[in-house]
Amino acid sequence: MEYSSFERVKSALAHKEADRIPFDLGATGQTGINKIAYSNLRKYLGMEKTSCEISDILQQLARVDEDLIEKLKVDVVGINPSGPIVKGRLTDVNEEGSYYKLVDEWGIKWKMPIEHGHYFDMYEAPLQDITFYDDIKSYKIPDGADEGRFITLRKQVDECVGVKERAFVLGRHYAGIFETASWLRGMENFLCDMAIDRGLAEGLLDLATENKIQYWKKAIETAGENVLVVAEADDLATQNSLLISKDMYRKIIKPRHKRLCEAIRKAAGRNIGIFFHCCGAVKELIPDLIEAGFDILNPIQVSASEIDTKELKRLFGKDIIFWGGGCDTQYILPRGTIQEVKDETKRRIEDLAPGGGFIFATVHNIQSDVPPQNIMAMWETFMEYNKY
Repeated sequence: MEYSSFERVKSALAHKEADRIPFDLGATGQTGINKIAYSNLRKYLGMEKTSCEISDILQQLARVDEDLIEKLKVDVVGINPSGPIVKGRLTDVNEEGSYYKLVDEWGIKWKMPIEHGHYFDMYEAPLQDITFYDDIKSYKIPDGADEGRFITLRKQVDECVGVKERAFVLGRHYAGIFETASWLRGMENFLCDMAIDRGLAEGLLDLATENKIQYWKKAIETAGENVLVVAEADDLATQNSLLISKDMYRKIIKPRHKRLCEAIRKAAGRNIGIFFHCCGAVKELIPDLIEAGFDILNPIQVSASEIDTKELKRLFGKDIIFWGGGCDTQYILPRGTIQEVKDETKRRIEDLAPGGGFIFATVHNIQSDVPPQNIMAMWETFMEYNKY
């Protein structure tokens, strides 16, 4: 029996084996492809159009075109906030000297080199100089439920599910709560706040959490009954360890993550999948993430400390869906031989696929230096081994 893409993803989310493993390329801001790699891939495949639209301006990700979705049998796409929303929503890019610069709707400043720039980096945090909790109260935050975010949302959903029978991930409107707070204050400042000025830290986290709850209530209501997955994130780890202690996560971040997950499911009126992106050495936090309410983990950074895909599947495979981990994007995909890419892809499928609960995607986004031959070696191996 051949499943539709929607049914295939739904089965994986229920920890069941469908006709094959679902495939994701571009459904989220962490499973996408850089515009340069995308253009090179289309040229390599002899596709007529080699330019692309940008789906994520900060990361310079390409919007994957329908012809490539069809060609590579992609099962899941991203549906994200769109339309003429609040001023400053990553649309007003200016050239200043040797940089492109923009200010996002939270007042955070970003820049990217005009020559050989690959993505935007933040360079100024709007609350980096505040010293008191009361200073937060005068800071004007964006409206998470701004109507402009949702102008095309339902139309996209109806076309995706009703016409194409394809699954989708409902995207978030901004970064995670820990990330938002640290971007507003600057990472060093915010980590110090968590240690010595907890009231200030928690005030920023509550501000971000409330904003997200506003957004998700409206987004889920607008998207309707076909939402299978919503995307959340917070980078809490480095390559080798956590960014904060497990105890600090449990005391300060976890209660707010739990509140956010509860609000999302309340808005949905049912148990939808909550995708959580966290790079790095996150293994020791996985039980806490599950308790907080996240049931999908991404990207499964196989090059990070203690991230062993076979062991993760054994320990947590019944409680969480692994979305990603299909091929290492740090070393193997950009620098490996064709055979190394094939071996890596086959190994990760063997580790993560049995019993369902696995969506194949690369470990984070495919970067600009990845040769198209390696992308296709990964895909061809996936197609060879994607049956249960």
